[in-house]
Parts: sequence; structure tokens; C-alpha cells
Amino acid sequence: MTSPAKPLVCILVLVLLSTSASLRAQEKPTAFTGGTIITVTGDTYDNGVLLVQDGTIADVGASGDVSIPGNAEVRDVSGKVMMPGLVDPHSHIGEGEGGDRSDALHPDVRILDTIDPKSDSFRRALAGGVTSVNVMPGSGHLISGQTVYLKLRPSRKIEDMLMYVDEEEEIYGGLKVANGTNPLHEPPFPGTRAKSAALYRALFVRAEEYRDKIRAADGDADRMPSRDLALETLVEVLEGRRIVHNHTHRHDDILTAIRLADEFGYRMVLHHVTDAWKVADVIAESGYPASIIYIDAPGGKMEAVNLLPKAGPVLEKAGAEFGFHTDDGVTDSRLFLRSPAFAMREGMSRQMALESVTIANARQMDIDDRTGSLEPGKDADFILISGDPFSVYTRILQTWIEGQKVWDFDDSDDRKHALGGYKIREE
Repeated sequence: MTSPAKPLVCILVLVLLSTSASLRAQEKPTAFTGGTIITVTGDTYDNGVLLVQDGTIADVGASGDVSIPGNAEVRDVSGKVMMPGLVDPHSHIGEGEGGDRSDALHPDVRILDTIDPKSDSFRRALAGGVTSVNVMPGSGHLISGQTVYLKLRPSRKIEDMLMYVDEEEEIYGGLKVANGTNPLHEPPFPGTRAKSAALYRALFVRAEEYRDKIRAADGDADRMPSRDLALETLVEVLEGRRIVHNHTHRHDDILTAIRLADEFGYRMVLHHVTDAWKVADVIAESGYPASIIYIDAPGGKMEAVNLLPKAGPVLEKAGAEFGFHTDDGVTDSRLFLRSPAFAMREGMSRQMALESVTIANARQMDIDDRTGSLEPGKDADFILISGDPFSVYTRILQTWIEGQKVWDFDDSDDRKHALGGYKIREE
């Protein structure tokens, strides 16, 4: 008579074998060999090896210095160049929205709640080599709302694209702030720059009081203030857990942004800073990084009249921290690599050009421990390109995120997002 336990044992053995095989498949490494590897933060290897396993970079180095496991899939990329995936710290892809006209200050609004994860704009960004991005609401308010940091994994839900800077507190972005011309409107908006600063300052004073009440309650629910979503966000800013991304153009507006950040002690990135070359030494001394843009045809409003490609080299010479952004759709994400190329023509160093679209921007978003350079332990986010990153003849061939190919120029569907118009609708 057959023991009833025997079929159960067989089933368990089959499950274990299946699980073991699955794990082995997941752990199978991939080695990219023969190409030029630009790590950005370290050496450049003319005949390099990038070893990827479980979505992360296991090793990188010169051929012969990296041990390739016997079970690795080897991809020969001879004649090609590999570099980190591009990090865009200021974009408007995803078709999201921010605050409305009911108030000039909307720190409680989340662009997360409005982004379309199936927007064709994400595919265009991948075609430009962008792997991580800070998606912003607009700049028509003093505070337009919370931004969101995304890893551009093809996803059906925006939640699957989030890059947390504090997962326990569910912080996955910064706060979009603007000063200068954009927020000036009829009441309840400010009509002058002075009133803009006053309204902004008053709300942060309230946030400080709210924070102090929470601290005084010391966990006692009966002593806690009533929940206020707007002030909660500003407390995250005051405590350094959420970065302010401040849209600003004129040199006097830049100085005001620095003055307010110093007053309340929060972390900030200065965005656009059109007049940066006029106050580069002040920006460098302040310690606040700048995120700048280059566009082919400057114009649109008077406060941006001084937008010149020399801003990059001037900031570099002053010792300021900075990088480039697209502000897509001001600059198409597919053309992101052109921005530092133009700045190089004005005298910016090649090393700064590489950093300005990768690791420098990752630092501005608190994600530099995961991406922005090709280093062991970081996410395997990289692009494969046909030649020098700053040559007009170079084409982005493939984009990889966490060890998975997410865009390929040889794929006819992907190619149309590289070569087609600005709006490409999926069937």
C-alpha cells in the first residue's frame, strides 16, 4: 500500500526545485563588455566591463579587472559608449497638475494624484536617456504643490514608479515654490514681489508654530493640534525631509529665495536662475545648488532675457553646485544631452558636463545613493549610446533601468518616440 505522505513529499521536492531554479534565473548576472564605460564619479574605461545582477551594479572596471561569472549572459557592446541614465531634476512630463486659483499657496496639493502613468511623454523621456525625474507642478503660484521623484519604469500605476527619499514617512518628492513674475496676479494672489515674500513668510511662521505644538505634545494624542495637510508638508520642509525646489529668474529674486531659505533653515534647489551668471559667487557662497536650463531661442518674458549659455561655466568657476534640467516641454527630454554640450562650447569642463545631467542632479533629489553614476551597489540605470555623449552625431541606442532594457532604438515602436513629433499617441 502506498504511503499517503509520498505524493506530498514529491510535490514539496518539485516546489523546492522550481523555486531554486527561479532564484537561479533571477540571480543570473549580465556582463556588458568591450565598450567605453563612463562612470562619471570614477574612471572611464575604454575597454570596460559592467556587471549587473539583481537590478544593481555588481562591478565595473577595465576588461581583465572584473571577474565575469561562468553563468553570466555576456553582451558585447564594442564600439558603443555606456554612461549613467540621465537624471532630470525639473520636468513636467506625465500631464500632471498643481494648485488652482483659489489661493497662491498650495503645499498640500500632490501632483502624484494627477499624473497619467501611460502618458507618451514618459516614452519620449526614455528615448532621451532619462531614467529618473523630478516631476513638478507649474510655477504660477507661490507654492504650487508637492513634486514627485520617479524612476521611469514602464508601469500601469504611478505608485510603481515612485522613488522614496523616506518610505516610512511616504516622502517621494519635494515642494515646488516660485517667486518673481509668475505668481503675480489679482488677489488672493500677490500683486508685488514684496507681498509675495510676505505671504510666503507668514505661512512658514504658522508652520513653525504647528511644528512646535507637535513637539510639545510629545506623542500625547490629546495635546496634538488638529491635522493640517498644508502645514504638515511645510514641517517636513522645516525638518529637512522635503527639499524646496524654487523657480526663480532675476538676480534680485534669486537673492530673495536665498534670504528666505536662510531665515527658515530649509534645504533648497534654485531652479532656472536665469541671472545666475550675475550672482554666481553669492550662489556658491550660499551652498544652495542651482538647476539651470539652456534653450535654443531665449525669450517669452522679460525676466528671462538674460538666459545665456555662459551660466554653466560661470557657476563652475565660482565653485557653485549645479546641474541642468529640461523643464519639459520647454526643452524636449529627447534633447537633454545638448544642454551641457552647449555649455562646453562656452568653456564648461567636460567632467562638469557629465556630472550636470547625472550625479549632480541625483544629489539635488536625495537619490544619489541609488543612481547618477556607475558604481557597485547602485541601481543598474544606464544608457547605451553610439558615440561621444556631446557629439551632435551621437544617438541614444538603449535605455536600461534596474538591469532591465526599457527602451531600444531598434524596436520600431520605441523608435517612433525618438523620431516622431512631440505628441505620439498609443493605439
